[in-house]
Amino acid sequence: MTHLIDTFTFVLSQSELKPCRLVVAFSGGVDSRVLLELAAQYAKSHHIECCAVHVHHGLSNNADHWAGQCQAWCDALSVSLFIERVSLDISSGESVEKLARDARYQAFKKHIRQGDVLVTGQHIDDQVETFLLALKRGSGPKGLSSMAKVMPFANAYIVRPLLSVTRTDIEGAARDMALTWVEDESNQDVRFDRNFIRHQVTPALTERWPSFRESVSRSAQLCAEQELLLDELLESHLQQALGGNQNQSLSIEALYQYSDLLRARLLRMWLNHCNQPMPSQKQLQLIWEEVACAQLDANPKLVLNGVEVRRFNQKLYLVRETKDLSGWQGDVSVGGRLVLPDGLGDVSLQVGGPESEPSRRVQTFSLPNQNAVLRVTFNPEGLSVHPVGRGHSRKLKKLFQEYQVPSWLRRRTPILMDGDRVIAVLGLFVDKNYEGQDCEALWSK
Repeated sequence: MTHLIDTFTFVLSQSELKPCRLVVAFSGGVDSRVLLELAAQYAKSHHIECCAVHVHHGLSNNADHWAGQCQAWCDALSVSLFIERVSLDISSGESVEKLARDARYQAFKKHIRQGDVLVTGQHIDDQVETFLLALKRGSGPKGLSSMAKVMPFANAYIVRPLLSVTRTDIEGAARDMALTWVEDESNQDVRFDRNFIRHQVTPALTERWPSFRESVSRSAQLCAEQELLLDELLESHLQQALGGNQNQSLSIEALYQYSDLLRARLLRMWLNHCNQPMPSQKQLQLIWEEVACAQLDANPKLVLNGVEVRRFNQKLYLVRETKDLSGWQGDVSVGGRLVLPDGLGDVSLQVGGPESEPSRRVQTFSLPNQNAVLRVTFNPEGLSVHPVGRGHSRKLKKLFQEYQVPSWLRRRTPILMDGDRVIAVLGLFVDKNYEGQDCEALWSK
């Protein structure tokens, strides 16, 4: 136990993190059971809070019993426990292992706040399994980097303080402390790839080469260092392609000047910059060939891990899959506020005047009747507008093109209507017939 608490403390001190709170990923298995003891001891000696999160997957008949056991162990240490129940869509085609892992980390995010450190119980044997699984998938250096001891997570960090410790050492420490823990029966099922490696591959490798685990850990670390070095060397190229824009779009013109290898690397860096999972080699090829290099008059898109890769004005964008809002409309009056659908914020109307401070987020207009009930819609079909400062009216669909509104935002931009006449397209322009300073419209996103 002494050397484990020393290892735990050393990893946290080496990371230079000063956690306000430790959050323990607590399954109740032997690894997390020892981790809980270490975290509680560390938190007590450093005068910080410690809590734990147990994810109830509902995959085992014993799941309720495990949750009860975890509660009892946390109570004994005066550690707060949060039990998160999740359901897995096992018909999705994804492996149960991946579904369960993704669900766990989504559950952990609910309990992470700034200044926290989420500690997890992975050890060197887990690292070997992760490395071999990446090797089986044909991963490059990033995948072979396996698990980092410290990495950003949500608005905090994950720390794996036992990553240099063997499973045998952890089990020995648990016995020395007379701890009990739960045994997940699925851990013996070699139909799961990780279990197959654990029970049938790693033992043979370590019997032949006793230092095999340490060698794998060193290789993973070297791969991670190479990845960090490449990112450091190419960061200026990424920033050039991003062009300092706030919407994180990537310049296709900038990418054209690079070799295929460098371009693929920059695409990976861009996706990582946007907090997206790493794509396969095939997906990278599709992004470039079917989206970036599509015909100029095309409106290409590629669905990738729940987001769309889109092209507009020779730039690549990542767009969240959105609902069709063409049929939605809502009423609003001056002095009122209307909440928009699908997370698009709200629209507020108020009486304006000469004393009002100008703001590019506020659009001013005049109404013949300030008591009129106005309407907000997202459907531009059949509408024409004469923007202030323009010589004539045009179809709204054409104006969206002229004002450089990306195609996927053209039915997500609020249109303020007075009967069947357009008053303003919020964020863009006001119709000439409603030019004035009497009222203000604010679209808060």
